[in-house]
Amino acid sequence: MKTNIFIVKTSIAAFLLLFSSNVSAQEPQNDVTAPLHLLQPDYPTPYGVQSVETITATLNRVYNFLESKTASKLIDSKTNKEITNLKNLDENTVFEPGAFRLTSYEWGVTYAGMQLTTEATGDSKYANYTNKRLKLIADIAPFYNAKLKKDEKYPSPIIQSLRPHALDDAGAICAAMIKAQRAGLKADLRPLIDNFMDFISNKQFRLPDGTLARNRPQPNTLWLDDLFMSVPALAQMGKLTGDVKYYDDAVKQVKQFSERMFNNQNNLYMHGWVQSMEEHPQFHWARANGWAVMTLVELLEVLPKDHAGYNDVLNQLRLHVKGLVHYQDGTGFWHQLIDRNDTYLETSATAIYTYAIARAINRGYIDKAAYSPVVMLAWNAVSTKVNEKGHVEDVCVGTGMGFDPAFYYYRPINVYAAHGYGPVMLAGAEVIFLLKNNEFEINDSSLQLKSKK
Repeated sequence: MKTNIFIVKTSIAAFLLLFSSNVSAQEPQNDVTAPLHLLQPDYPTPYGVQSVETITATLNRVYNFLESKTASKLIDSKTNKEITNLKNLDENTVFEPGAFRLTSYEWGVTYAGMQLTTEATGDSKYANYTNKRLKLIADIAPFYNAKLKKDEKYPSPIIQSLRPHALDDAGAICAAMIKAQRAGLKADLRPLIDNFMDFISNKQFRLPDGTLARNRPQPNTLWLDDLFMSVPALAQMGKLTGDVKYYDDAVKQVKQFSERMFNNQNNLYMHGWVQSMEEHPQFHWARANGWAVMTLVELLEVLPKDHAGYNDVLNQLRLHVKGLVHYQDGTGFWHQLIDRNDTYLETSATAIYTYAIARAINRGYIDKAAYSPVVMLAWNAVSTKVNEKGHVEDVCVGTGMGFDPAFYYYRPINVYAAHGYGPVMLAGAEVIFLLKNNEFEINDSSLQLKSKK
């Protein structure tokens, strides 16, 4: 696969030829006959900056795959015929066969990624992917809500959204719905949004101090993942309604998760924290840290700057980015366990970091000269894992919580692990914004943000 990246191979070759033109072909180049510091390294990942067109081509492959493999219609499970009239909904109604679940948290991320890609490229097809599926969910919700009020066991293809039982069911898709509504989607999403928010704010289990928690795998357990499964939705609801209580709860979750789970020595989060444990094993699982850094960026984007917690969240983001960047592998990826470089290189986490760090740069939260090359290397790495079919490769499958290394070391990877697709769309879109607003150059063989003199 060709990648349109500006590098200095051609100019280096010409320069070396110029300096070595008087040297015998049999004589090896040395410090006198050639500028050895300009020899091109054998990079395992393309080095430099991709063009907007190349990035868009990568995102297009993902879009084409998802458009063909994700349901957008209803069918009758007995006849396999499409249902076009919503008056014909019944207990046999299902989504058409597809490879991914329309109401999963992973697809909440994908909906947001498609929406952002339209903003970055100007091509409406990406947002249309999101809009037609969210509208379909909204259109059938009243029918199934009415049925479920009479019979809680009535079959529904969107039961997960109508009767959420965990933050995974609610937060990410709720945030995506609010973003779509704010972007102009004409669909009756508000009843679903209110239902999700009622679950997050009032029904999800919490510790006595209000920290969102679960009772698995142990009683009173904090999952780092739950920052993302709650805070962006709370933040977006604050923006949608103007009610400060949602911002307050979002900031409280960041503060109280971080007090328990953030390691101030390496600036990474542990994956899980169990209240009853005297010792808290620290497994710095990459994707969970991705959900955390993504949460911080998404919260800052809508949190009023005069909110009492704004600077705390900003400082937490800066610390976390500093910690993550320290552990980036030379290939541009991050490892499955961030600080254990004998674990495999994982794509979904790398894509999330690419997005979050690029967005933090674009929003002025972090030093763009220091971190932009990190982002470009990371995107180059991610793009090598999008194959010609649009599959995202080397993505860790869904993962519970473990307290031993083998659990994380040997989690399977699969191209149908839904966690990789939304992050890739988000990452590519945000890198496009970064490229549109900045210039890069090769300076003494290294990629640099071009400074304005």
